[in-house]
Amino acid sequence: MLIAITGTPGTGKSTASAVLRSRGFEVVDLKAHIISHGLLGDLDEGRDTREVDLDLLNDSLEELRGRGGITFMEGHLSHFMDCGRIIVLRCSPEVLAERLRARGYGESKVLENVRSEVLDVILCESMDTDIPVAEIDCTGHTAAEVADMIESAASGGEFPPGTADWSQEMEKWFLTDRERGQTSPWPRWPRG
Repeated sequence: MLIAITGTPGTGKSTASAVLRSRGFEVVDLKAHIISHGLLGDLDEGRDTREVDLDLLNDSLEELRGRGGITFMEGHLSHFMDCGRIIVLRCSPEVLAERLRARGYGESKVLENVRSEVLDVILCESMDTDIPVAEIDCTGHTAAEVADMIESAASGGEFPPGTADWSQEMEKWFLTDRERGQTSPWPRWPRG
């Protein structure tokens, strides 16, 4: 079975996937797969990202679908692919922002991704499919613990969607200091 491990960049997909690989699971790095199959499109300079034709990407994964056992595909686009289960990794906005800054993301890219996490964008996109969805909050867990939860979810363990709720973070990540009516200790980000 092909299983998607998805989530906002920085939620822990690659780190947990490395643990799964060390345990003997086949894990396809979707970003590397896209590059090796020549599926990387034009640069969207405004968003500092490259386009990918999702239909071509889905077709390129066909060889993986007929294999026995579990094959994971890891990447923030994996929930758009035909698969047997979607596992959405989540992370608190504060931790996510720290991780993305440590990767060298610019503040506008940090804000875009944190807002996406606060709004449950990837979870909502996943729930719009007919594919079973599990949600795992990775905040405060080691990579091995997250890998354990992924293995459990892949085997049908209960990780119901809707358990991670960052809605209390809306004001912090969406309103400007002026709209909040205060001087903020948080950095000022451009509105986008």
